[in-house]
Amino acid sequence: MPSLEQALGEAGELGRWQRRALALLGLTGVPFAFLFVSVVFLGPRPERTWCRGPWAARLARRCAWSPADEWQRALPGPAAGEPPDARCRRYLLDRAAPDNATAADPCQDPLAAFPNRSALPVGPCRGGWTYVQNHSSIVSQFHLVCFNAWLLDFTQAILNLGFLVGAFTLGYAADRYGRIIVYLISCFGVGVSGLVVAFAPNFTVFVVFRFIQGVFGKGTWMTSYVIVMEIVGSKQRRIVGIVIQMFFTLGVIILPGIAYLIPKWQGIQLVITLPNFLFLLYYWVIPESPRWLITRKKGEEALKILRDVAKYNGRYLSPSYSEITVTDEEVTNPSFLDLVRTPQMRKCTLILMFAWFTSAVVYQGLVMRLGIIGGNLYLDFFISGVVELPAAFLILLTIERFGRRPPFALSNLVAGVACLVTVFLPEGPPWLRTLVATLGRLGITMAFEIVYLVNSELYPTTLRNFGVSLCSGLCDFGGIIAPFLLFRLAALWLELPLIIFGILALLCGGLVMLLPETKGIALPETVEDVEKLSSPFQCGKKKRSQVTSSHD
Repeated sequence: MPSLEQALGEAGELGRWQRRALALLGLTGVPFAFLFVSVVFLGPRPERTWCRGPWAARLARRCAWSPADEWQRALPGPAAGEPPDARCRRYLLDRAAPDNATAADPCQDPLAAFPNRSALPVGPCRGGWTYVQNHSSIVSQFHLVCFNAWLLDFTQAILNLGFLVGAFTLGYAADRYGRIIVYLISCFGVGVSGLVVAFAPNFTVFVVFRFIQGVFGKGTWMTSYVIVMEIVGSKQRRIVGIVIQMFFTLGVIILPGIAYLIPKWQGIQLVITLPNFLFLLYYWVIPESPRWLITRKKGEEALKILRDVAKYNGRYLSPSYSEITVTDEEVTNPSFLDLVRTPQMRKCTLILMFAWFTSAVVYQGLVMRLGIIGGNLYLDFFISGVVELPAAFLILLTIERFGRRPPFALSNLVAGVACLVTVFLPEGPPWLRTLVATLGRLGITMAFEIVYLVNSELYPTTLRNFGVSLCSGLCDFGGIIAPFLLFRLAALWLELPLIIFGILALLCGGLVMLLPETKGIALPETVEDVEKLSSPFQCGKKKRSQVTSSHD
């Protein structure tokens, strides 16, 4: 009885049908990238922020002050610990000097009536925030400034918490109920919740539906990735696994152009949300994963799909393929215990979790850091996105020649060293700092893309979607921590987060060398197949041949 790998070989491992599915499902990565990094453009800090009390407001109207005039003449300076571009307090002069009448010219020097200006009473802001900005943002919409500035970090953390919940719930659902149905439900969910976010009347509604958008957003991306990996032959996995992630990079490159052209954050939110509704059309063009059907004892349905694939590819599936091998492993509802019950699965799970966590913290930290280091945000973000493109080509050139482990480890080491070098790099030519930052972004992008590929190769079909989703949940946990780690520590010392990023990446680079090598191995169908994978300290050729032969 032929196996699925043999049937795919006959139908075409990467024919026209697979390339069409790759292009269609890969497009999911573009709006997911928008969602993943959009906080940089939804919540940029205004150029200036201050609290306008009643006294200052009356003077501004009476004297026809410009914002610059009001900033210079009627506001207390920033207190210790406050950003230099924000004035979070106001003068409490509403009753003491309503119009500052004793001053010779209150419009020129409104505080002339108060000889001891340092003793003037000041207090916290009670509304009346004023912003100078080129583009509207959620910061000015919901007043996420001064003592509420941490709520901007919270909006990104809550999105990643949604990713984490989506990894557990939708990853489980995709393994139990099917890949494509969960994908379609997720596309609809992320679209509807994104619309609510765009028109949120208050911060609470914004946060709740941003969380929901994260839940369904994770479902669209991870499920599309798993489907693509399961519909091609084992020799083609490295190509499609990297190509589909190039769509994510494409989204990162496009986003700054969208944000530059659209002045309001609500418009940006709509543009990055609406494409998800178009993916509902895939109901008529993308079938269920044949691998998943086989695990559910539905070999006839899988064979019918493979015949359609062969026909579209201009191939012919022999009549001898009247049946197809169905796994004998009992299919139960997957759980975390399934991922740590056996030695090899346990080792892979723990290391992959740490690799996902590190990739998320360092990648998101470096992306969001662009919003606080000054410069042209749109241009810098575009350049940093373009830098990610060579990562895909470097991976394609190395993972089949050297295997998965060496490039995986080296990319983490390069990212870690670059972060640490940036911290202690003396002030010098700007190109040198840019070069080091580029190497760091390139390294962590490679690591992020390789962990997707390796994760999907190290789990059996019965646990693949759940395993990838659960391990990548640590990516989401890292995303929850990253904004607080970056913004709060950067307030103490701008380069402090880079030290933590560097240490994490270096440690990860060492740990991934302990993973089994998956170069040239058919996707494992059962837990037993995973246990047979060679360890880095065993004769890999013998072990690989055993696993490969088990699918012949």
